[in-house]
Amino acid sequence: MRVVDRAVFERIRGRLRRLYGEAQVPQLLQRLELLVGRYGVGSHCLAPDAPPTRCRGWDQRDAVLIAYGDMVRSAGEAPLATLRRFLAQRVGDAVSGLHLLPFFPSSSDDGFAVIDYRAVDPALGGWDDIEALAADYRLAVDLVINHVSGQSHWFRAYCNGLAPERHYFIEVSPDADLAAVVRPRTTALLRAVQTPAGERHLWATFSHDQLDLDFGNPDVLFECLDILLRYVHHGADIIRLDAIAYLFKRIGTPCIHLPETHELVKLLRDILDMLAPGVLLLSETNVPHAENVSYFGAGNEAHMVYQFSLPPLLLHALHTGDARHLAAWAADLAPPPAGCTFFNFTASHDGIGLRPLEGLVPAAELDALVAAMEARGGLVSRRSRADGSAAPYELNLTYFDAVGVPGDREASIRRFLCTQTIAMSLQGIPGIYFNSLLGADNDLAAVAASGRARSINRHKWTWDELAAMLADGSRHQAALVLPEYLRRLQLRAAQPAFHPDAPQRVLDLPQGLFGVRREVPATGQRLWVLANVRNRAGGCALSRLHRHWRRLRWRELIGGWQADGAELDARLTLAPYQVLWLLGEG
Repeated sequence: MRVVDRAVFERIRGRLRRLYGEAQVPQLLQRLELLVGRYGVGSHCLAPDAPPTRCRGWDQRDAVLIAYGDMVRSAGEAPLATLRRFLAQRVGDAVSGLHLLPFFPSSSDDGFAVIDYRAVDPALGGWDDIEALAADYRLAVDLVINHVSGQSHWFRAYCNGLAPERHYFIEVSPDADLAAVVRPRTTALLRAVQTPAGERHLWATFSHDQLDLDFGNPDVLFECLDILLRYVHHGADIIRLDAIAYLFKRIGTPCIHLPETHELVKLLRDILDMLAPGVLLLSETNVPHAENVSYFGAGNEAHMVYQFSLPPLLLHALHTGDARHLAAWAADLAPPPAGCTFFNFTASHDGIGLRPLEGLVPAAELDALVAAMEARGGLVSRRSRADGSAAPYELNLTYFDAVGVPGDREASIRRFLCTQTIAMSLQGIPGIYFNSLLGADNDLAAVAASGRARSINRHKWTWDELAAMLADGSRHQAALVLPEYLRRLQLRAAQPAFHPDAPQRVLDLPQGLFGVRREVPATGQRLWVLANVRNRAGGCALSRLHRHWRRLRWRELIGGWQADGAELDARLTLAPYQVLWLLGEG
C-alpha cells in the first residue's frame, strides 16, 4: 500500500493502539491494508503515480433535504425512483444534498433497526436507485453502528453460539450496577436472550429490537469499515453517524461520550481522509450543547455537527415572543474549528429534542413549553433519569404545528417561514426535513396505527396526493409553503455572505427581535438578518446595524426592495414574524 499521507497513517496506528492495545496493532494494520481499494474506494493508495483525490468543501449553495426512501409512492414504481422524480420536478437545485434515511432491510424504528447493512430494502428499490440519487445530489447515508436488529443475521448467529458473531454483542450481568448509565429511553436497558451457554443479558440502549454492538471487539470495527466503504462506493458523500455518543460502554460510567467513542470517530475521520478524502462525517448526538459540539474534537472528528439546541430555542422564541435565550445561545457559539461546520435544522424524522435546552432555558419555561405543545396536540417522549424518574426527552409533532397558531393558517405559515428563514441564515449548512417543505400537519392517525409517538411527523405521501396539494390554484398550505421555502433557499444560494464559513455576529436588538450579521471579510460584503418573533410589529434603529447607514445603498432580498439610506426612516419596522435579509452597499 502506498501511504498517501504518512501523518494520517501514524494517527491511525496510534488510534488502533489506544482502542485495542499495542499487541493487536500489527494485525489490525494488515486488516486495514486489505480494505484499501475494496469496492474501488482508496484505489489511489494502490497506484504510485495516481494524482491525489480532490477534496470537496461547501459553500452557500449547500442545503440538505432529509427524506425517507418511500417518502413519495406511485403505483408500479420503486419508491426511490418516485422520490427522485418528485425532487427533479418540484425541488430541483434549491438543495444540493439529500440525506436518505435508512433504506436497508429493517425490523422496526422506521429503518433504524437494521437487518442487513449491505442491502437495499427491495420494497424501496435497489443500489442503482441509490446511485441515481447520488448522481443528482450530494448523498448522505446513515451508518447505524451503535446497534443492529434483533432479526439480523448477526444476532441470530449470536443466539446460536456461532463465531464470530457470538462476540459482537455486549453481555452484562443483570446484577451489575447500571445506575450511572445515561438513558435516552424509559425501556429496560438489558434484554434477556437464550443461547447455547444459557440465558444472557444484552445491552439494548434504544429498544429490545436494537441490540448494541461491542466495539471493544475489533472484528465489529472491521465489519463497519467494510460497510462504510461500500456506502462510499455507491455514492455516499456524507456519512451520518447515528447515535454515535453511546458507542462504547464501561460499567460505572455514564456510557455516553466515553474517550473511546471520540477516539473511534477520529479513527473513522482518518480512514476517510486516507481512502476517500472529501467524504464528510456528520455526528448525531441529541444531548446538551457543550456535549454535542464536543464531536468536532479539535477539528479532527466530525466535519459537521447537528445544531440540536436550535429547534427548541426557535420554538421557544416563537411561543413566547422573546428571542433573548436564542440570541444568548447564538452569541455564545464558538466558531467551528477550521474545516468544520454546523448542520442547522429545525425538524427531522425524530422529535424536537429537549435535552439540548439544558442550561439554556429555565426549568419553569421548559415545563411551560412542553405543556403548550401538548395543548396543541403534540406528544412527549420521555427518558429515565438515574433516580428512576422520567423526564421529557423530546416533543413529538411537526414543526409546522409546533410553531403554528391553531385555526389560523396564514399566521401559521408566517410563523413557520420565520423559523425556517432564521435557521437557513445562521452559520452552517441548512438541513431541511421533507415534511417541513410541505408545511405538514401532525399525523395522529399514524400514531394510532403504529403506537409510536414519532410517527406523528413521519407521514408518507402518494404521488397523486402531492400532485393535488401542489396543483396550480390549490389553496392547500403546502402549495403556499413549498414555493416560498424554495425561493428563499435560492436567494440564499446567491449570497456569499451565507457561506457556511462566513463569520456571524449576533446583533443587540429588542427582545422581540433576533438578528445576525454575516460577512465576507475578503470582499467586505455584509448581510444583516433581522427577524421579528412576535405577533405584533416591532422595529429597531438602523444605527444598530451600521453607524453610517445613511451613506449606504440598502437592498432587501426577501421582499425585493432597495433604497438609498438617505431615503429611509431612521427606524426599521418589521411586520409580525417578518424576516429581512439586508445588504448594505457603498
